[in-house]
Amino acid sequence: MFKAMILLTRREDMTPDDFRRWWLEEHRPLALQLPGLRRMVVNIVEADPGETGIDGISELWFDTQADFEAAYATEIGKAVAADSMGHNRKRVRLLIDEHE
Repeated sequence: MFKAMILLTRREDMTPDDFRRWWLEEHRPLALQLPGLRRMVVNIVEADPGETGIDGISELWFDTQADFEAAYATEIGKAVAADSMGHNRKRVRLLIDEHE
């Protein structure tokens, strides 16, 4: 199983509540439409993100990295990426080989 973790830093003009609402009510339903997505977890940082600058971490599971890349090459994948980039001033993708 392949996992991508995406660290998000909200736009400066968004409050933490704005960020939470956008992510849970707008972005998550869009991202759940990604083809081949096996699981999605949204992790919202509750404390002041001052030290890390991270407001949230998204975890996305796919069967393979190729499936992940194919999903983001689709029209819905491009829309998911554009929506994320439009609401965050920084986005860092970590491609993970997960071991339990």
